[in-house]
Amino acid sequence: MSERWSPAAWRSRPAKHVPTDYPDPAALERVEASLRVMPPLVFAGEARQLKTRLASVAQGKAFLLQGGDCAESFKEFHADNIRDTFRLLLQMAVVLTFAGGKPVVKVGRIAGQFAKPRSEPIETIDGVTLPSYRGDNINGQDFDPASRAPDPDRLLRAYAQSASTLNLLRAFASGGYADLYNVHRWTLGFVEGSPQGARYREVADKISETLDFMSAIGLTPERQPELHQVEFYTSHEALLLGFEEAMTRVDSTSGDWYDTSAHMLWIGERTRQLDGAHIEFMKGIKNPIGVKCGPTMEPEEMLRLIDALNPANEPGRLTLIGRFGAEKIAQRLPQLMAATVREGKNVVWSIDPMHGNTLKAANGYKTRPFDRILAEVKSFIEIAGAEGAHPGGVHLEMTGQNVTECLGGARALSEDELSARYHTHCDPRLNADQSLELAFLVAEKLKSARLAADIRQAS
Repeated sequence: MSERWSPAAWRSRPAKHVPTDYPDPAALERVEASLRVMPPLVFAGEARQLKTRLASVAQGKAFLLQGGDCAESFKEFHADNIRDTFRLLLQMAVVLTFAGGKPVVKVGRIAGQFAKPRSEPIETIDGVTLPSYRGDNINGQDFDPASRAPDPDRLLRAYAQSASTLNLLRAFASGGYADLYNVHRWTLGFVEGSPQGARYREVADKISETLDFMSAIGLTPERQPELHQVEFYTSHEALLLGFEEAMTRVDSTSGDWYDTSAHMLWIGERTRQLDGAHIEFMKGIKNPIGVKCGPTMEPEEMLRLIDALNPANEPGRLTLIGRFGAEKIAQRLPQLMAATVREGKNVVWSIDPMHGNTLKAANGYKTRPFDRILAEVKSFIEIAGAEGAHPGGVHLEMTGQNVTECLGGARALSEDELSARYHTHCDPRLNADQSLELAFLVAEKLKSARLAADIRQAS
């Protein structure tokens, strides 16, 4: 593949949701040329390490937690926001690790998740029609001609913000902030303050007992550095292919092509055409990759995509991310999972319970009900058990901030409260309390599934 493929191969294929209306194409070419000589944001060795971790997920020996902003923005770029989302993912991972009895692979939708595909290329307000907002690395959210015109300099700003974000994440992950004991103390604060705290206290107390035992026998962060730091990886949708091409480099140790913009890239539901540009690009890079699978996907199409993207059937190379909706998952997912099991495909099955459960509230706000999100995750775990597949992970749009964008949860967020702190630039996100609550509830389901599997093996 490396001998026949080049990062520009996608340019000969139809490219959906890639903007072609830059006012100055020559300026775009200059920016892409500048990006080609910029330092990599991540390293090939890190991407290979993530692939190894995801191979364990594919084999049912680990669990994938992937989450972060719907779309990062320039306006909300702040160290506190990065810290809070990172901390939340660590809290969720500890809960899921304890209940599932498996290590959790932590992957953020961060340090590059800017561009978003839109249902319509234009929008009209008060008789004025302008290009749709496509993400801060393409155009601006303000509804005026100057802001909505694609601006290639935004790619340079996105690169700089991604580099700064990664620098901070690396410091948090290795500098003591991710200490296991600290993470658990943060989670205890959530348990004490939650209306459903009594339900979660049993898990929290058992984690405390485990940590006390570890400390008593000398397994402390001072003696065991792995308790003082974590592995943390980045990911985003590979939508804006000119940027991804510019960030793709030959690894000096292997001779393979790696997209150095993130450890993991995925293809969205709207850009997974087998003969399209996005599939062509993803064929050639050696990063771990994902594909969103929605209710329109048929088993035959899915198998062709798997063969195109993972012809060697390598564990950890490909993650299939279901996004069906709570009402459709029982109809659509079983046949897809059954096909991968029947054909012996080494894939990670993950579930995105956000996109298929989006609705518009009576007051006009786009939102997602917490109970539907939870229902889809529960169905995913049950279907995986029934089909002989591993429920490999969850993929969430979430934030460490106290936003009011998704309905429900333990604090019963209502439609009337949506306007209080509705800050998203695109789709509604779970807030910190809702995300951690979801982790506890999913942990309960994973624990039940694990116990049921143990009983089946023993009988």
